Amino acid sequence: MNIKLLAIGKTDNKALQTLIDDYTKRLGFYVKFDLEIIPDIKNVKNLSEAQQKEKEGELILSKLSPTDQLILLDENGKTFSSVGFSEEMQKKMNSGVKTLVYVIGGPYGFSPEVYAKAQGKVSLSSMTFSHQMVRLFFIEQVYRAFTILRNEPYHHQ
Repeated sequence: MNIKLLAIGKTDNKALQTLIDDYTKRLGFYVKFDLEIIPDIKNVKNLSEAQQKEKEGELILSKLSPTDQLILLDENGKTFSSVGFSEEMQKKMNSGVKTLVYVIGGPYGFSPEVYAKAQGKVSLSSMTFSHQMVRLFFIEQVYRAFTILRNEPYHHQ
C-alpha cells in the first residue's frame, strides 16, 4: 500500500519542516509515503470562502487517480487513539487499498465536491492546530501506527 498526504501551502517554519522530513524518512522503512504540497491559491483576497474552497478542491481532486481512497483530515471526522488508528491502517492494508490519500485542506476546509469524493474523515483532535503543525502530527501518527503494528518500542501503553 502507498500512503500520500496532500496539503495546501508550503511549510515556512524550518524547525517544523525538519521534523516533518525526519518522520517522512522514518516512514520510508515501513511504507511508500509521499507528502505532496499543493501551492496556495493566488489572489485569495479577491475570492469568497466558497470560491477559495472550490479552487482548492479542484486542485485536490486533480491529484487523485480513480483507484485512490480519499480520507479527509477534518475536525468533524472520526477520532482514534493511536492504537485504534494503527488498527484502521491494518484494515486498509488488508482490504487491498493500493493508495490511501489523506488531505489537509485549506483554511476554510473542503469544497462539497471533495466531501462527495471522500471515503472517510479523520479528526486528529477537537482542538485547532495550524495546517503546518497538522502535517507533523499526522505523519508522526502514521509512523507510530506502523511501529505499533510491528510491536516496536516507540509507542508505550
